[in-house]
Amino acid sequence: MSGSFEYAPYEEGMEVIGTDILDQILEATGRFDPTSYTDRDVARALDARVLAVEDFAALLSPAAFPFLEQMAARARSERKRHFGNAVSLFTPLYLSNYCQNQCVYCGFNSTNKIRRARLDPEGIERELRAIAATGLQDILLLTGESRTKSDVTYIGEAVRQAARHFNQVGVEIYPLNSDEYAHLHRCGADYVCVFQETYDPVRYLEVHRRGPKRVFPYRVNAQERALRGGMRGVTFAALLGLADFRKDAFATGLHAFLIQRAYPHAEISFSLPRLRPYINNAAENPKDVHEPQLLQVMLAYRLFMPFAGMTISSRERAGFRDNVIDLCCTKISAGVRVDIGGHGEQEAGDGQFELSDPRSVPEVHAAILARGLQPVYLDWIRV
Repeated sequence: MSGSFEYAPYEEGMEVIGTDILDQILEATGRFDPTSYTDRDVARALDARVLAVEDFAALLSPAAFPFLEQMAARARSERKRHFGNAVSLFTPLYLSNYCQNQCVYCGFNSTNKIRRARLDPEGIERELRAIAATGLQDILLLTGESRTKSDVTYIGEAVRQAARHFNQVGVEIYPLNSDEYAHLHRCGADYVCVFQETYDPVRYLEVHRRGPKRVFPYRVNAQERALRGGMRGVTFAALLGLADFRKDAFATGLHAFLIQRAYPHAEISFSLPRLRPYINNAAENPKDVHEPQLLQVMLAYRLFMPFAGMTISSRERAGFRDNVIDLCCTKISAGVRVDIGGHGEQEAGDGQFELSDPRSVPEVHAAILARGLQPVYLDWIRV
């Protein structure tokens, strides 16, 4: 990943900010050779009181795989030290599945033949009330990446509606300029999730064939623009399985580390999605990341940035999710629907991917208690 790249050019209206974080990520990831680390490197990393970037790299290497038990023991200790027994619950709400992008791995791909829909304010209100009735206080609003079908004004009004029902509101939408993030923050949004998908700029263009999402640096800098716009927290993620998962995991962790260093007040979180089948595409992925490999990435994140939040997605099976909340994860989704209007009486549009864990809020609540942990619905009060 080192060297010069021909990025898709910025489109009209995309904000360019003065930052060298992308250059730092690509330079370090280009030097990262997962096969170069030894048992001794891993042992040194596990002995370090505070992990350096090189220690983090060692824990992502194949050499660290035999050390998963030691990594898990320390991760559990770090998780407990920084977060106690608390596990936060949330759910996503998909507002729209219209998209301008042609991403080869996504059900919302603009060329995919699915039922497209966008909730109107009345539909949004019905969904919000249905979700609020479960007791949840944290909601994540999502849209397909279409500025025409889901413009910033539409998303802002949805945030205002959500803030009347929930104490914490996040958004996972197309990247915005800093002034647009500031608008959503004024409407009531607290945090922003952005999936970079892959930090390999060559692979990035291969899988993003058309649409504004092709502009690699604009997406990489989204979290920084969100913080400049006043957002309290930002979440980082690569879609593991699109490229070399170890390099993408390293780049994701380094990105979060560099943003934390530049913005010490920011609440940093990780998400760890893997590729999932979607409507009209059930093909196997030759770069599949298996559960033990996913666990290794999670443990490495926890040891490298022990104070960071970590979300485990409903893309994963229930048993795996229940295990990792005790080891490293701090936030879990519950009562999830990925279709448009799925929480109300009748769904209106097709979902983005297939779920592996469809459990309800009470079922996830009970599973957390069964692990000796404490379900948390509210850890933030809006004043």
